[in-house]
Amino acid sequence: MSEKLDLFWDDNPIDITSEANFIWSIANKLRGSYMPDKYGDVIIPMTVLRRFECVLAKTKEAVVKKFESDPNVAPRILEKTSGFQFYNVSHFDLAELCNDEDANLAEDFKSYKNNFSTNIQEILNELELDKHIDKMNKDGCLLAIIKAFSELDLSIEKFDSIKMGYIFENLIGRFYQNVDAGQYYTGRDIIKTLVSILVSEGCDDIFEENKVITVCDQACGTGGMLSTAYSYLKHYNPSCDVRLFGQEFMGQTYAIGLAEMLIKGQDAKNFRHADTFKIDCFKDQKMRFVIENPPFGTPWSGEDAKEGQEQAVKDEYAKGMDGRWGAGLPGGGDSQLIFMQSAIDKMDGKNGRAAIIENGSPLFKGDTGSGESQIRRWMLESDLIEAIIALPTDLFYNTGIATYVWILSKNKRSERKGKVQLIDASNIYHKLRKAVGNKKNELTPEDRVKITKLYTNFEENVLCKIFNNEDFLYREYSVYQPLQKSYEITEERIEEMIQSGCLSNFYDENKVFELENSDKELSDKEKKTLDKFLKNKATYEKLLETLRNNVSDKKWLDVRNFEPVLKDILSKFDSKLIDKVIDGLGKMDKTAVIQKDKKGNIIYDKATKDIEIVNYTEDIDDYMAREVLPYVPDAKAFFEEKADAKKPVIKVGAEIPFTRIFYKYKEQESSDKLLQDFIKLDEEIKEKVARLVK
Repeated sequence: MSEKLDLFWDDNPIDITSEANFIWSIANKLRGSYMPDKYGDVIIPMTVLRRFECVLAKTKEAVVKKFESDPNVAPRILEKTSGFQFYNVSHFDLAELCNDEDANLAEDFKSYKNNFSTNIQEILNELELDKHIDKMNKDGCLLAIIKAFSELDLSIEKFDSIKMGYIFENLIGRFYQNVDAGQYYTGRDIIKTLVSILVSEGCDDIFEENKVITVCDQACGTGGMLSTAYSYLKHYNPSCDVRLFGQEFMGQTYAIGLAEMLIKGQDAKNFRHADTFKIDCFKDQKMRFVIENPPFGTPWSGEDAKEGQEQAVKDEYAKGMDGRWGAGLPGGGDSQLIFMQSAIDKMDGKNGRAAIIENGSPLFKGDTGSGESQIRRWMLESDLIEAIIALPTDLFYNTGIATYVWILSKNKRSERKGKVQLIDASNIYHKLRKAVGNKKNELTPEDRVKITKLYTNFEENVLCKIFNNEDFLYREYSVYQPLQKSYEITEERIEEMIQSGCLSNFYDENKVFELENSDKELSDKEKKTLDKFLKNKATYEKLLETLRNNVSDKKWLDVRNFEPVLKDILSKFDSKLIDKVIDGLGKMDKTAVIQKDKKGNIIYDKATKDIEIVNYTEDIDDYMAREVLPYVPDAKAFFEEKADAKKPVIKVGAEIPFTRIFYKYKEQESSDKLLQDFIKLDEEIKEKVARLVK
């Protein structure tokens, strides 16, 4: 931890409860016109508008005078006069509109809105304010809403950007508690924890005089993460030039975020309304910090994906490592590891650091050759994962699921190189006095100190485990037993052969029944299959009849002795069909002769295949001697990877079994204790029932 950092500095947010409650109370004026779940559609844009109005209040008169003296004045001059990247040239404000007693209130309000600079109009149009003005006017509640907001002080002097963020966070939490669990807003308590961890190591450069520091969030929502990072970095180095970059797909949250970026004086070109799957808005810009909470369980392919996303993702993947996600593609139903790779792509190659919030699936989802497994493998082999921290549940407004923070780094300190730190912070939190939606817990400054120190101390304890990267890599081995089968021609073996399906490509009675009784017209392929089966039916039945006519109690322990016998019995049938029957009449038998090929090599039985997951660093012979051979002495392991094949078969994968590592066994109650508890509970219920009956 750098001694220069006041790591646990807090912005000391003022209590915004009264303002948030006041804004919340305004929503009551919409009763009868809007359903409660739609109140936010009005209150949010009105809050944004009032915020702009308060920010511009001091220079508003000067701007209007400048515009009236020259209606063709250049926008940059009006911006200079206002002191911001935006302005308003209308005589109206919300207070003045309240004096509008004629029938033109709605039109005057729109005129006021349309006299904002173009960039602000775009924000308000994104929030569909005109539509709501018309509706409120029609329903008779427009004046009441305007008057209520005109009395609300949202000036910069009272609320800087981060404190304004608290208000938006509070409102969004109240109005949109029931949005999809994968699309929720990150509380400032969580963001502060992420920022504290990010800047706690590898950040001596941020203290340089006039240092340019870039921060990116490719799923930025209302910009809360960016605003918090900005405040922290400016606290640590007032001279630094913090440049914020954000992408957001959802129009409403983008509009709110852009509003605060403009007020903060950030370059509006760096805050973009765009789909991260389809476009990298900052392709040539690498970032000092990346901080994100991308949506969980959001599909990138299939019918539930947004239009054009699947093709865009596949096109980018086709670029290999020259693209943003060359390490692999996860399953189409969850895009978290796409966002993860995109974040890595944005990280500065020398000093880049990132904090990404994910749910549990990126830790372990997918089999060995899956995209998920190979992405994890690439991250580990590239030594990008610095730490993974389990957060408490019930931290977010509309989901209580377990979440994890991935700390990624391209400037690991020497002790961390080749290492991954796992921290279980799931029980480090404080309960909220009153839940907000699903948010029942919060991370206080005290909690943030504990979590960050667990990270920076980099010492193993009950809550912190340290592993080598290779500990999470594994090889997948296929384990087989020698082919040993006995052969019999019995009714039982014949029935087992039928049930095994070894002849189903020749004739399948169930499939014939299904096709012949189908309610739908058969496809050409289905017709062809049915014709084949019907053609083969007589031969199939004759085959079974012949076998049943030769039933005996004789058992053959060597296929070489059984084969000529069966071929003689089935001499009228095709040799390939006979081979299938031989296989179908065989049954694993450890007393039988071990079968070998023409070169004398043991043939291994594919039906006995078992999968063993072996740590990358462990010798397979040692593993087999310990885990397999004591139970199956003749088993043999094969590494069946074909990485260079046209269709590669990958047998090296990666998973991070976080939950298993921190699992604590809890001894079960004894049966006697459970019985006594049950008897006691039964007696209590009987007593209550008896009292009710009386």
